[in-house]
Amino acid sequence: MPGDDSFERRSFLQAAGGAAAAVTLAGCAGGGQDEATTETTSGGEATTETTAGSEGTSGESDDESGSGGTLTYARGSSSGSLDFQATTSGEVAKVTNQIYDGLVRFEPGTTSIVAGLATEYEVDGDTVTMTLREGVQFHDGEEFTADDFVATYRRFLDSEYEYYPGDDYLSVYGSYSLGVVDEVVKNGDYELELQLASPYAPIVPNLAMFAMRVHSEAAIEEYGADLNENPVGTGPFQFENWDQGNQRVRLSANDDYWGQTPTVDEVVFTVVGENTSRAQTLLSGGADVIDGLGAQSSQLVENSDSAELVSMPGINVGYMAFNMARFEPFREKAVRQAVNYAIDTEAIVDSIFQGIASQASQPIPEGVMGYNDDLDPYPHDPEQAQSLLEEAGYGDGFEFELATFQNPRTYNPSPVQAAQTVKSNLNEVGITVTIDQQTFDPFLEYTNTYKHDACFLGWMTDNADPDNFYYALLHPQVENPPEDRDWINPDDHDNPNTSNAAAWANSEFMQLVEEAQTTYEESERAPSYEQAAEIFHEEAPWVAMDHAMELRGVAGHVEGFEIAPIAGPFLNLVELRN
Repeated sequence: MPGDDSFERRSFLQAAGGAAAAVTLAGCAGGGQDEATTETTSGGEATTETTAGSEGTSGESDDESGSGGTLTYARGSSSGSLDFQATTSGEVAKVTNQIYDGLVRFEPGTTSIVAGLATEYEVDGDTVTMTLREGVQFHDGEEFTADDFVATYRRFLDSEYEYYPGDDYLSVYGSYSLGVVDEVVKNGDYELELQLASPYAPIVPNLAMFAMRVHSEAAIEEYGADLNENPVGTGPFQFENWDQGNQRVRLSANDDYWGQTPTVDEVVFTVVGENTSRAQTLLSGGADVIDGLGAQSSQLVENSDSAELVSMPGINVGYMAFNMARFEPFREKAVRQAVNYAIDTEAIVDSIFQGIASQASQPIPEGVMGYNDDLDPYPHDPEQAQSLLEEAGYGDGFEFELATFQNPRTYNPSPVQAAQTVKSNLNEVGITVTIDQQTFDPFLEYTNTYKHDACFLGWMTDNADPDNFYYALLHPQVENPPEDRDWINPDDHDNPNTSNAAAWANSEFMQLVEEAQTTYEESERAPSYEQAAEIFHEEAPWVAMDHAMELRGVAGHVEGFEIAPIAGPFLNLVELRN
């Protein structure tokens, strides 16, 4: 192919077991109204086509007059960037999901893949073909074509690309999501072909993730790394300003949107750090939608006459990771198991989270393909914990630091209280815990650079595929992991998976997860994940804590808000009543 029409993967991309390389932390993705159908051949190759539906794709809303007004969305933490390629934070995704579209997306309120900037796609073995939507404009007036996706792809992955913003700028989502892609070929302005190194089951769900949105090639060339403050997308809202001092982002409606145009005139994202204060802001009329609710704040909303508590089961996990690379006692399986027995996760879920979460026994929640029904959460058993510590040579205990974020997250709505419970539980078996509280963005930098002994983390799925938990959070994704131990030293490897905060590297687990990536047949993938869950449970690289409900507070004058297990929020669907 001519050089202008294709981009071949170079040595900076790694392959793990013939599959994707590198990884992520915490995300969500967009939505749509189009229908998707999938056919799988007997040979295990998937042929999938997504066709544009008639609803929500004409560039006009059902109510052309719209409700107008300003929708205020209050959350617990700010956005550290407005560039989806520069972050692993779901707080960024909440804003960038309004500004940008992807080739495909998730239907609001479901895990179904529907059309986005691609109107049709086909997966056939190791080839993905995308037919692109014509007549779409970026917010700066540039027309969307295949060149924009090629430029977006190269900016994320190609260190030789003129507009590559640098390794320190980019997140690991690029190589996680597209590392299996050997080549992207542009066939005219409106067709793309992705050549894969091997069949890769999560490829289409990966393309729907928040970090796989499409930048304008012209904006890439104009702004470079300054795109993090000057986002230019094709989405239902366009960027107006970002008051970083007051943690406020303002967007305006894109009346030329190709999909369902917004009925509100603008959206303002604000930050109210404390849960109860955020609920009170909603009830007093200072916000229209809020998230990051804990037990007490959700009860305030539920008992109110002026707002509604909207909820649904989440596809997430909250956990405490043991950093085996830094803290030597955690390299002993018996010690990790002992900590699991010592921590009363049932009490954390019931007393602190107060029924808005359930105990976890494995990384994925029920309902995700590959969930192992035979596994139970570790029971609270201090005597068994003490016995295991003595067996491992730590009968007199030890000290370690537990790093935690301060602000609420869906998977851990009361992190400081939960950390205090962990500290108390472990003190009963002779382990002394020092709690290190940090705001979210510095905390992510701290854990991504493996400065923690142990840390609270969590995950809100990007695509509802088990690979997005097992590979994304627990595979080191490095070449030549050590054979004589089950952990890596991140300093010894290029681009280790920083979302694997335990630095865990169990060879049997890795093989199962890699094999599950290479077939499109769920009947073959599911048993691999069930076995991987057994290994996880036995080896205990984490304390698996909870799977939490998704909760939102919505003012009574708001119509059309849909809570979503993945992606969103879908604010172009929202209307404000007078």
